[in-house]
Amino acid sequence: MLHMAGDKRTTKRATRARVSVDALLNVHARLRRTYGPRSWRVDREPILDSLIGTILSQSTSDVNSNRAFGQLKTAFPDWDAARLAPAAAIEAAIRSGGLAKTKARRIKDILQRVHAARGDTSLEHLRRAPTERIKKELGELPGVGPKTIACVLMFNLKRPDFPVDTHIHRISRRLGWVPPKASAEETYQVLNAVVPERLTYELHVLLITHGRRLCRSQNPQCIDCPLWLSCAYARKLRATLAKGPRRME
Repeated sequence: MLHMAGDKRTTKRATRARVSVDALLNVHARLRRTYGPRSWRVDREPILDSLIGTILSQSTSDVNSNRAFGQLKTAFPDWDAARLAPAAAIEAAIRSGGLAKTKARRIKDILQRVHAARGDTSLEHLRRAPTERIKKELGELPGVGPKTIACVLMFNLKRPDFPVDTHIHRISRRLGWVPPKASAEETYQVLNAVVPERLTYELHVLLITHGRRLCRSQNPQCIDCPLWLSCAYARKLRATLAKGPRRME
């Protein structure tokens, strides 16, 4: 599976992780039994819509980001109109999605860059392009990082790239798939090197579901977790519980 290139220091540290294909298959099977199968659903929207929708989804809920995207599309008849509009007008349209000022500036910069490159506010020329070319062109756009690119590749183009969001990053560290201090980009490199292509979509969605329902950032429900016996985080918890309450000195 293809993955984003990082600097030498990042790549070296990331490859020290210990996660095997067998471990991934085991986790996939357990999560699938718990939450049910997930078929690969592909967005039929233009690539630029998918890219901007992904930007709007950052640091907010699906409900808020979908509302902001709908309001943005209502406010402007096409992306050219948004490109020519003041950033403040974009900000007003997407206010419900959170971080509106930052996202509006980023969206306007992207639209201007896309138009300047080809004289057309569209990314459809990439639809049948090789994955590495797509990564290169999208990666040159302002504020577009590996997670955003991977989301466009998987959800819009059905390419076997494995995005790492906050839930997958957290679960990967807790399971011991990556070092405790591994960054999201390092985790992305590790997982994209080992996740079988046929599991890309389903494992991604199942891990996110698991992160939202049980393996939460605060107060994880370890006792109910189907991964309890194979989780490094849970092993530490079991060891702590086995010691019992500390005696009062």
